[in-house]
Amino acid sequence: MNKPYFEGCGTALVTPFTEDYKVDYDAYAASVDRLVKAGVHFLVPLATTGETPTLNAEEKKKLLRITRERVGDMPLLAGCGTNSLDGTLANMELLEDCGADAWLVVVPYYNKPTQEGQYRYFKAVAENSTKPIVIYNVPGRTGANMEAGTVIRLAEDCPKIVGIKEASGRYDQVSEIIRRASGSFSVLSGDDDMTLAFMATGGQGVISVASNVAPAEVSAMCSAMLEGDLKTARGLHHRLFPLFKGCFAESNPVPVKAAMSLLGLMTDRVRLPLSEATEGTKQLMSKIIAELWK
Repeated sequence: MNKPYFEGCGTALVTPFTEDYKVDYDAYAASVDRLVKAGVHFLVPLATTGETPTLNAEEKKKLLRITRERVGDMPLLAGCGTNSLDGTLANMELLEDCGADAWLVVVPYYNKPTQEGQYRYFKAVAENSTKPIVIYNVPGRTGANMEAGTVIRLAEDCPKIVGIKEASGRYDQVSEIIRRASGSFSVLSGDDDMTLAFMATGGQGVISVASNVAPAEVSAMCSAMLEGDLKTARGLHHRLFPLFKGCFAESNPVPVKAAMSLLGLMTDRVRLPLSEATEGTKQLMSKIIAELWK
């Protein structure tokens, strides 16, 4: 059996901004260094948590290049999906030589494609890509769910499609994908609080928001599951659970940026149309952080 392309804890990287909303590349590099030192297994730049829709082309290229420079051989799964085939292929071309090992491609949003439309879209993306593809299924943001049968069909028909980030919240669907997929196909949780269940069922890991705040702890939970140490993983899950929930008290990445600001790692600035965390969310994240490391 071939090893899954991605496994363990992959951190969905936050993009820090200065007080006047410019990309803070120094804070970004320091954040990447912190994650590498803490032992995360792979990194995911330019995704939802990185506020990628608000970044211009040059910012995307520079962020991805900095990531590669800081991490050495660590696997990088870079977001590049849009809601059009031409747009996604253009992003791939833009970022082709910036250091990604594979592309994270979201199910097209707003258009609400059928299962057949999703299949044809991802097949075309895979046929035009020089790198492996991980599907990102997040119907709460896109308005369209990719069903298990479509995932398996793509995995069987398209060798370049090597995994899925599954954030549908449908455990029955996840179980069906894991049951039917080959052992080399990475099934990754898109929700921190579902990671333990995913991995207990046979999934390979998580693309994590909370690991921006607690990278060593989330990585240790995933490593314990990969090693079959359910007792240790369960203990870490329960310890981290308030953080998992707190990171979604408002739209991601607003709460996690508030937490990282409280830790002195970056400002809490987010670009419009997002707005900074409410005072209530800041107090919540402060309480969670204090409890996590008391």
